[in-house]
Amino acid sequence: MKHRITKNWGLKLVSFLFAVMLWIIVTNINDPSSPLKVNNIPVIIKNENLITDRGQVFEVLDGTDMIDSVTIWAPRSIIDTLQASNVVAEADMNDLTSLNTISIKLYTNKYNDKLDSIKGSIESVKLNIEDKQARSFPIRPNVTGDIQEGYMVGNVSTEQNLIRVSGPQSVVSQIAKAQAEVDVSGFTSNIGTDSDIRLYNEEGVEIRSESIEKNITKVRVNVEILEKKTVPITYKVSGVPADGYKATGEITSSRNSIMIAGKSKLMRETNSIEIPEGVLDVSGARETVQTTIDINDYLPEGAILAEEDFNGQITIAAGVEQVQRLNVSIPVDSINIDGVPLGFHATITEPEENYGIVLIGLSSELEQIDMTALEAYVDMAAWMAAEERTEVEDGYYRMPLAVRLPEDSTVTLEENWINVHVTEQDAT
Repeated sequence: MKHRITKNWGLKLVSFLFAVMLWIIVTNINDPSSPLKVNNIPVIIKNENLITDRGQVFEVLDGTDMIDSVTIWAPRSIIDTLQASNVVAEADMNDLTSLNTISIKLYTNKYNDKLDSIKGSIESVKLNIEDKQARSFPIRPNVTGDIQEGYMVGNVSTEQNLIRVSGPQSVVSQIAKAQAEVDVSGFTSNIGTDSDIRLYNEEGVEIRSESIEKNITKVRVNVEILEKKTVPITYKVSGVPADGYKATGEITSSRNSIMIAGKSKLMRETNSIEIPEGVLDVSGARETVQTTIDINDYLPEGAILAEEDFNGQITIAAGVEQVQRLNVSIPVDSINIDGVPLGFHATITEPEENYGIVLIGLSSELEQIDMTALEAYVDMAAWMAAEERTEVEDGYYRMPLAVRLPEDSTVTLEENWINVHVTEQDAT
């Protein structure tokens, strides 16, 4: 039996080798090695924290985080099952060289061990590495374009006033300002829009870089569009002159009319600016008295001066008794807020415990008022009506402060604005 196995040993070995070669030939004929070319394979950069943890940032140069083409060689049966999504390209920060390059590792997420070869059009990722810098900038709202004739731009504000940017020091150090622009061309009513926040250098050139990170990219910009109108100013004389003298009734003024601006509804309702009694009061006067007023103090709520070269100072002359001004301190916690919409809560947020107001009138009239019984309040419903608001949102607002005075009193309250925080109550 042993002799049969070892008999013709050489012939048997040749037969075996021939069979192996025949199997390889048949296999190659039935399943030949074929190429597969795929394009635009992104490179996954691993362990980025090795750079960021040391306060640096990196930028990929020359688009080397994208491989234009990858060629795979494998048996056709394998190639037929592969597509671009199966190709994985990785660059590990652990392999970073002194030249700031990282070798790219290519493989497939299936049948990788059956590939003959895999090769990309590039072999490494090129990086620019530098220190990271972070800075904060105020967001400046800016209007462009020509407003409709007969209108003007009022208050322009952003709902957020600060942006924080970070990125390569070489880029961040060039930033001089952050700006949000709104085109007001042709508008006749208020504008509220989300504007892109753009970064500019000292020369006003926009800085654009994908390496810059912003904590916000857009901001809500509110632009107040006001209608302009010219209205007359009316003056009233009050009081009784000193014994032996009487009022001439003549009033002279450096301005008899002004141009104002405000919401269209307010402009329709405003036909004149009236200087109230108590400003021109001749009680006890023995000669003509001249005074200067700031017309801004007497504009309707929501109206502003619309003349760029006029600051509101007006000189008037009449026989008057000096108007007395009384400073009164009111505890902030005693100020009521009326007319708060259903479902909301409002609180005063003044930083001091007491709030100072100024009462204006004749001395005798001021003496008749019980200062300890003054009731200060904020009429939120009236403020919303003046602002043409039908609803309110969470936020901080400036609202006018009022004081309840006796009905027959001619004492006036100097315009006061107070900080109010409005929050929506939890429905539960």
